[in-house]
Amino acid sequence: MEPISSRTPLALLLTSLGMIAALWWWLATPITLVRAPIDPNAKLQCVSYAPFRGEQTPLVPTTHIDAEQITQDLTQLAKITDCVRTYSIENGLDQVPAIAAKVGLKVIQGIWLSSNRIKNYSQIAIAVGLTKEYPGVITALVVGNEVLLRGEMTTSDLAAYIRAVKPQVTIPVTYADVWEFWLRNREIYDAVDFVTIHILPYWEDMPVRAKFAASHVDSIRKRMAVAFPGKEILIGETGWPSAGRMREGALPSRTNQARVVSEILDLAKREGFRVNLIEAYDQPWKRQLEGTVGGYWGLIDAAQRAVKYPPGESISNFPFWKLQMGCGMALSFFVFLAGWLTLRRRPWQPRLAAWLAVGTSATISGMLLGVAADKMFYESYGTGGWLQWGALLAAAIASPMLCANAAMSGRPLPTFLELLGPRDGRTGSVLSVLLGLTLVVATVIGAETALGFAFDPRYRDFPFASLTMAVVPFAALMLVNRPKEGTRPIAESAFAGLLVVATLYIAFNEGPQNWQAMWTCAIYFLLALTLWRARAAQTPK
Repeated sequence: MEPISSRTPLALLLTSLGMIAALWWWLATPITLVRAPIDPNAKLQCVSYAPFRGEQTPLVPTTHIDAEQITQDLTQLAKITDCVRTYSIENGLDQVPAIAAKVGLKVIQGIWLSSNRIKNYSQIAIAVGLTKEYPGVITALVVGNEVLLRGEMTTSDLAAYIRAVKPQVTIPVTYADVWEFWLRNREIYDAVDFVTIHILPYWEDMPVRAKFAASHVDSIRKRMAVAFPGKEILIGETGWPSAGRMREGALPSRTNQARVVSEILDLAKREGFRVNLIEAYDQPWKRQLEGTVGGYWGLIDAAQRAVKYPPGESISNFPFWKLQMGCGMALSFFVFLAGWLTLRRRPWQPRLAAWLAVGTSATISGMLLGVAADKMFYESYGTGGWLQWGALLAAAIASPMLCANAAMSGRPLPTFLELLGPRDGRTGSVLSVLLGLTLVVATVIGAETALGFAFDPRYRDFPFASLTMAVVPFAALMLVNRPKEGTRPIAESAFAGLLVVATLYIAFNEGPQNWQAMWTCAIYFLLALTLWRARAAQTPK
């Protein structure tokens, strides 16, 4: 019988590479749309515009965007839309009408209302002055945006502001809010010239899947037309995020964003209603308030200022899939190489189970490396975010290689005591220390994220890809080289218990439609089981 080490590893490696290639070919499959989201021959009716880039944020009152930056944006937007909607005149946005006039854009001018009355009257005065200065540019005034949703104003006070503005201008006046708040505050209907509603299928109390988003928008629009007859219904905000966490069955992605925008625009054209998309550019500052998903509603990338879906180009969730596939194959190869190099220094032949553990770890890690790197790029925000997700990805890359070495060496997964316990009980192996540190990183980040989903889940991202890459090799190593004797360590047991309890709650809270949550819960449970099976060597008395 031929030794296992000669043909079995090669067969497993080739199988691994084939599975990685097949997965990425499937993941990168482009979608077909009824119309392009961005079509120079059929410009968008209107799109929400905020000028902030990089670290710029309206949350800092002193932020001021200069005219040159706004000019660059509006010049680009004039190629794809006829109109922009603004929300305020602060932070340099009072310059938008003048610049829009030069590049040929119309403006739906926003007035930001809040609980600050002095600031409200100042905003109104400036906005009214702009309508008189640019009568052919500003086509409507939006007096307040979601101020009722935020609970910063009563309905009667809002109606009073609207009625105070109307006699001062000659253009239509409206108010904008989520559609439910119009139904709850019908008296605002009498004060406005037309009704501006926000329909965001992703953010509904019962999230709507992307494939049903356009029909949901249409059904709500028709419902509002019945509730408020005699006045135009403008969809003031609608769209879909291109990145971020799932909410039940609502999945943010590039293809889903393109599909939703395409179908809504096609519907608007066929049924003849006005729609304003949110939004022109990705806004990184919104991630501080809404997590990853808040920063990726734009049709144009924030950093490169490049259209996400150029006309004539196929739309895929992974436009760089060949690079991601190649990196995954390389990682798989190095995992097998780590196992093979370890064997060269050992006199024994490994069991088939050891090579199967290496092959499983290599394949799963190779498949998910590109996804994990993609998620780290889009989901890391601020120094803390980059450190956290960078550390988890580093552990995910190191884990399968270190576990391959341990599997072929016959070493078990080290316990926390062997790293952090009494000096005379610590391991002296550098590779065991590195493997233990990798386990500690994955466990601590896993526990932190699990607690986050239990206590404050709304804006958190599911770390399913990186965590799977790290945990599966640990579990495989525990299966093939598990210590038969010893005491169950307290630290591992505590983490295991925490993860199990959190997993049960997260699965119940997120629901079975959210595959990101279910996947993450499965990995939390696998990590808990791995930690529970750990055994510490008995210390001699």
